[in-house]
Amino acid sequence: MGEKKVIEEKEEAMKIKKTPLVFAVNGERFELDLSSVDPSTTLIDFLRNKTPFKSVKLGCGEGGCGACVVLLSKYDPLLDKVDDYTVSSCLTLLCSIDGCSITTSEGLGNSRAGFHAVHERIAGFHATQCGFCTPGMSVSMFSALSNADKSSSHDLPPRNGSSNLTAAEAEKAVSGNLCRCTGYRPLVDACKSFAKDADIEDLGDEALKNLPCYDHTKPTTFPEFLKKELKMDMSLESDPRKYRWSSPGSISELQGLLQLDNSMYVKLVAGNTSTGYYKEEKERKYSRFIDIRRLPELTVVRRDEKGVELGAAVTISKAIEVLREKENVSMLAKLANHMEKIASRFVRNTGTLGGNIMMAQRKQFPSDLTTILVAARATVKIMSIGSNVQEQFTLEEFLQQPPLEAKSLLVSLVIPSWRPLKNGSSSSDTHLLFETYRAAPRPLGNALAFLNAAFSAEVSLNATHDGVVVNDCLLAFGAYGTKHAHRARKVEDFLVGKVISDEVLMEAIGLLKDEIVPDKGTLNPGYRSSLAVTFLFEFFGSLTTNGLLNGCSKENGFESLKREAMLSSAQQIVETQEHSPVGKGIVKAGAKLQASGEAVYVDDIPSPENCLYGAFIYSTMPLARIKSIRFKENRVPEGVLGIVTYKDIPKGGQNVGNKGFFASDLLFAEEITHGAGEIIAFLVAESQKLADIAVNLVVIDYDTEGLEPPILSLEEAVEKSSLFEIPPFLKSKPVGDITKGMAEAEHKILGSKISLGSQYFFYMETQTALAVPDEDNCMLVYSSTQAPEYVHRTIAGCLGVPEHNVRVITRRVGGGFGGKVMKSMPVAAACALAATKMQRPVRTYVNRKTDMITTGGRHPMKITYSVGFKSNGKVTALDLELLLDAGLSEDISPLMPSGIQGALMKYDWGALSFNVKVCKTNTVSRTAVRAPGDVQGSYIAEAIIEKVASYLSIDVDEIRKVNLHAYESLKLFYNKKAGEATEYTLPQLWEKLDKFSGFSQRRKVVDEFNASSKWRKRGISRVPAVYGVSMRLTPGRVSVLSDGSIVVEVPGIEIGQGLWTKVKQMAAFSLGLIHCSTTSDELLEKIRVIQTDTLSMVQGSVTGGSTTSEASSEAVRICCDGLVERLLPVKAALEEKTGGPVSWDSLISQAYMQSVNMSVSNTYSPDLYSTQYLNYGVAASEVEVNILTGETTVLRTDIIYDCGKSLNPAVDLGQIEGAFVQGLGFFMLEEYLMNSDGLIVTDSTWTYKIPTVDTIPRQFNVEILNSGHHKNRVLSSKASGEPPLLLAASVHCAVRAAVKEANKQIQTWSNNQQGVDMSFDLPVPATMAVVKEFCGLNVVEKYLDWKIKQRKNI
Repeated sequence: MGEKKVIEEKEEAMKIKKTPLVFAVNGERFELDLSSVDPSTTLIDFLRNKTPFKSVKLGCGEGGCGACVVLLSKYDPLLDKVDDYTVSSCLTLLCSIDGCSITTSEGLGNSRAGFHAVHERIAGFHATQCGFCTPGMSVSMFSALSNADKSSSHDLPPRNGSSNLTAAEAEKAVSGNLCRCTGYRPLVDACKSFAKDADIEDLGDEALKNLPCYDHTKPTTFPEFLKKELKMDMSLESDPRKYRWSSPGSISELQGLLQLDNSMYVKLVAGNTSTGYYKEEKERKYSRFIDIRRLPELTVVRRDEKGVELGAAVTISKAIEVLREKENVSMLAKLANHMEKIASRFVRNTGTLGGNIMMAQRKQFPSDLTTILVAARATVKIMSIGSNVQEQFTLEEFLQQPPLEAKSLLVSLVIPSWRPLKNGSSSSDTHLLFETYRAAPRPLGNALAFLNAAFSAEVSLNATHDGVVVNDCLLAFGAYGTKHAHRARKVEDFLVGKVISDEVLMEAIGLLKDEIVPDKGTLNPGYRSSLAVTFLFEFFGSLTTNGLLNGCSKENGFESLKREAMLSSAQQIVETQEHSPVGKGIVKAGAKLQASGEAVYVDDIPSPENCLYGAFIYSTMPLARIKSIRFKENRVPEGVLGIVTYKDIPKGGQNVGNKGFFASDLLFAEEITHGAGEIIAFLVAESQKLADIAVNLVVIDYDTEGLEPPILSLEEAVEKSSLFEIPPFLKSKPVGDITKGMAEAEHKILGSKISLGSQYFFYMETQTALAVPDEDNCMLVYSSTQAPEYVHRTIAGCLGVPEHNVRVITRRVGGGFGGKVMKSMPVAAACALAATKMQRPVRTYVNRKTDMITTGGRHPMKITYSVGFKSNGKVTALDLELLLDAGLSEDISPLMPSGIQGALMKYDWGALSFNVKVCKTNTVSRTAVRAPGDVQGSYIAEAIIEKVASYLSIDVDEIRKVNLHAYESLKLFYNKKAGEATEYTLPQLWEKLDKFSGFSQRRKVVDEFNASSKWRKRGISRVPAVYGVSMRLTPGRVSVLSDGSIVVEVPGIEIGQGLWTKVKQMAAFSLGLIHCSTTSDELLEKIRVIQTDTLSMVQGSVTGGSTTSEASSEAVRICCDGLVERLLPVKAALEEKTGGPVSWDSLISQAYMQSVNMSVSNTYSPDLYSTQYLNYGVAASEVEVNILTGETTVLRTDIIYDCGKSLNPAVDLGQIEGAFVQGLGFFMLEEYLMNSDGLIVTDSTWTYKIPTVDTIPRQFNVEILNSGHHKNRVLSSKASGEPPLLLAASVHCAVRAAVKEANKQIQTWSNNQQGVDMSFDLPVPATMAVVKEFCGLNVVEKYLDWKIKQRKNI
């Protein structure tokens, strides 16, 4: 009966008209006709445009950030098994998910069905700020939990409420996801809280008390209806020739499909991850896509005594799993370990072995995979599809062949078993060695290597048993600026038969340096070549002393492959009850909505009917006449409706791109473009995808005849007097008598120079806006901005309409860091202008590359200084000249000198002369980036202190201490900003940090380590920060509705800094002063802060400068005081009438009956004494530098920061950590580079590296100092958003100390008795290449040469 019923159901199903593409999203069934689907459509396009699920965010479109991660589930009906894994939806093609189930963060849990434990823990651990990246984090965490539960390798039972996840796996769970706000520590803690071996004390017992346990059964990732359909195999046989997407099940089917299309425009696809790197592939028009993942030959997995065969369509993740199954095969385990550093997990889950190899073979992709497989002597099988003939080549041979023809197919690769050569030696004294190497900015992957390498060798004892002889070896190098993985054959030939010795190694290195030569134009060529020497030395170095054969090698165990958890932290915050709930570390408002992905950002707002989409056209020339704008082949691309230029500005309007602090910028370049990256026009099309594709088909004809050469350097700007005027009230003022100070100096350093580069904001949400035309020539604009008021003014000015015709709404921003103040204005204005012209809604979501090229970033600068000082290091005078690169327009540049000088003055310089020139160059305008000017000024101060210490050969910490301000000198330098003497807490913080971090004792431990460690050196540094902030006039409104719920409106924008949370706390406290029976904590649940609307809240100014939260809170407090004043008589009458306490709801009900005005608007206007104040913090950082590779590990950072009486210590803690890690990026990682025309070239996640989980301090300890009463502050609170960024200089200073130790050691190996200059200036950022260069690119050669000479002298 059962079988008959199944047959009947199947027959019934066959009658139903079926479409070939069926899948589920969050348990909801989707069914599409393949003929209606563009096969180039990505999963993220479908999810964001055709479903209500907006948690999937577009951060980069390259698979490099994790914002778009979803869980993909596949069901195997035969095994009745579901496999879940994360994928990057921006790379995954929609057609490839047939029969699959997709789970987004909303699908894990939400506000309607209940949040998932992952969401609850992210919120509970304060692990979300702007929230844009958080849904992707949530999915990555859930996937790690789910996979750990399914794994059979875990033997320890989980704790109650936890999972099978280990702490080490938890840290890796989000290693591919980027976050610019949090600094990662709380995200890792949230994930580790599920781990069965987590240190609960480390995480904090309190944090876990009120958080839900992990339920292993929720959610169901694969719906039963889809299982049933797959079991019944309901899909109808259809003619694949009818569709542009085909998925053949055999080679013969593939042959048939390829014969249909003799053109070259057929794309064979598997994981499609190549489009993340070769983005032009997304724009190419293919006549047909053929999915090759169902071909049995390409999915083979075979293991036998001959080796391992893996099909070309096997994913990298699957390959890792297979290679680790071969127990006791060290080479395979090491291959798997290296593969785990390729891209990130959600890319490896779909990226295939064959795809990676073909990118390397056809396009010279800098592959890790090909290098390590060449060393493993892998072979590949190639099939000619027309003839079915298979050929086998070594991978090395295959890579060197011409690019594989389109009608040929990479079928599989074979990693052969490795056995000793038949050389007569017994197996007991013959050893097989295999190691892989890579040097990259991120240890756990998600970054291309500067150089990768893999070596295999067979070695044995020589006849006299006093040395190791090389019987055979293979040395493969790649990614160093070469077309393919390269075998160093001359070195191999030289080493075979040799007994390894220092002399032999020196000769081998000489040969290697001639072989491993990066191609012309490769960045850091000397560094890459030195890495080749390093890795060769690491591989063979231990053999010079029989180290391997005496049991000292890593080869003797698998422990080196097993990763332990590396991160720990301690956060100390003091909650205050005085103004409860102000002062409590309550969870950030909307945190769970952000984690589930329900929080709405501008691009999440559904597109209105007939909406159009825009993309910017920018200049690639620094100074040129714009002759014409046209399309390639003079053919208008599909879906393009027009190009908007300055000529489309309506009569009465202005070509204005921002109206901010100083002179207005142009929206579009006019006849002449004045900088590469300047916006020229705005292309409008029927979709964002079509707009982005069409922009790349635009051709701009330039002409430079008769124009002056562009100004591209600061020196040229000064020479040509290309300078912006600084208003007199912003000009720097000298402190003291510089002539007298220099005369008092016992020593002087004259004309020393420092250079500082730029930094990109890297907000996760790029610039975005939506403009909707309204009646009577009005315009409604949704803008992701920190300055709605200025966006409003700009749009009105551009359109030539009264400001009351424009309305700008901003709910929240997915990260700003200053980049969404000025730079958001032209984006909104362009949309509004296009909407006016087209009379249709227009929106844009600027792609990452365009955003990086057009927004400018931090100001580069060059500094020249002279400093005079006493023999004890006390500085008596500092004379400083600074050249600031503003770019092509003023933006906020005239404000920069005051920020630089303010932070620079953290030390008592005796006398200070400060002269700044703001230079106009033909580059994109620079703007405010978190802590603008201050971070540079603070670092300049440290660089000068370091130079003085080196000059005097005195410990730098002593020089810092002797130059800290006394209160009197603080007042001299900062005037009224210095406040009262009791507010100057920096000396207290300085001493407290010593005890808090054990700084003095650890310095001795560092010295001991450096004395005993040859190739790793440590440094430790303690750095202070002083940061001045200003309060601004800030309006607010508080309204109480008839049911007692409360609406709060402030102009401050929630950008992740917890502004809404602090405002809610302040409103609850202030309204609680009415002392009804409803407590302030209960009132908190009744309050909602609403989005900013420029027609509702005027005079909103800018969210920036770190004080908007406290100013908004104070404005709300004033409003609440007004409400309380109105309600007190009502309350008194009610109490008299009822004779008992009055609840809030009954009080409000009575007030409404009496027609009391329940809405108060008011403004906070700071007085002379509360307008400006100083913030203080101290940090100590300890680093370890690998002097062979230049890699820096931040072992520990301790921070003590004075928050006054924090409005919310948990929020402030997150701000401190996030700011510090962003500063870490500036000082150590982030290179924002331009080409010779001034065009930004580090314009993607591939080339621009912000900090990740594996680059933050391994131990991260923060204490918030509750410094007591500050009468002129908002409830005694102080700012936290920007000042802690300055403390990241402690890492850079510690690295300099480590490099100094390395140089001291190298000096002992040199014949140069005069020594090396220890007063060097370490560049910013101190990247791996920089650190290695300052340790010495030839350090290995110096060491070997010294050893050889030492032996000869004995």
